[in-house]
Amino acid sequence: MRTTLKTLALAAVLFPGIASAEMSQEEIAKASQNPLTAMYSLPIQNNSYFNIGDDNKMKNIANFQPVLPFDLNDDWTVVTRTIIPITSAPMIYKSPYERTFGLGDTTFTAFFTPKAATESGWIWGVGPSFYLPTATDADLGTKKWGAGASAVALKMEGKFVYGALVSNVWSFAGPGQDEGINRVNAMTLQPFVNYNMDDGWFIASVPIITANWEADSDHTWTVPMGLGVGRAMKLGKIPMTAQLHGYYNVVTPDDYGEQWQMRIQVQLLFPR
Repeated sequence: MRTTLKTLALAAVLFPGIASAEMSQEEIAKASQNPLTAMYSLPIQNNSYFNIGDDNKMKNIANFQPVLPFDLNDDWTVVTRTIIPITSAPMIYKSPYERTFGLGDTTFTAFFTPKAATESGWIWGVGPSFYLPTATDADLGTKKWGAGASAVALKMEGKFVYGALVSNVWSFAGPGQDEGINRVNAMTLQPFVNYNMDDGWFIASVPIITANWEADSDHTWTVPMGLGVGRAMKLGKIPMTAQLHGYYNVVTPDDYGEQWQMRIQVQLLFPR
């Protein structure tokens, strides 16, 4: 908690221009729900995973996800998103008291998106993704370099914001790559539906579905189902949202897959 508060305070210092920004709660909520919003933002997302393996162990991943948009020209914007995970994970095949803590592998994505929505109101973006071996411990990463592609599409319709983001990355270099050891071929699919209510409150379902194409059929998919609640507000004059979600995995890898997960997220927005 102290680390999060220090991060929020630092962000306020680094982006002093936000003091002049005036956004309604509805505008704050919808901007936070749009992965392609043309605003600087800092989502801090903590994911706790429960009932892992036979010993019902727990894993925690805190993701720092700075979003930085850049104007290419009058028609196009590039929205970059970096996911930096800090992980505390149990050793599945060791004593239940043994854990590993540190930085995990980093993912960087750049979405190229037109500034104008389509005639039907859809907003979309596509671009490359890169997988970087930044893990501080072998148990927290793959030691592989990877690349792939990502795409996102969404629509804002009345009180709803809905869409989906999909990404797939493949490893191309690193120890054991040629022998197929810890080779990466992974998909992430994130459908999202948000319903915005009065006073900045909203209900959302944002499951993160993953597929490890290198695994056998019993260990390929993780499919969560659930929802959460959030509210748009201001920290001083900084637009922000806070959310709490719960998901149950209807499909999870045998032996080591978690049964359910809880997500807490705070997102700061910095109008340009």
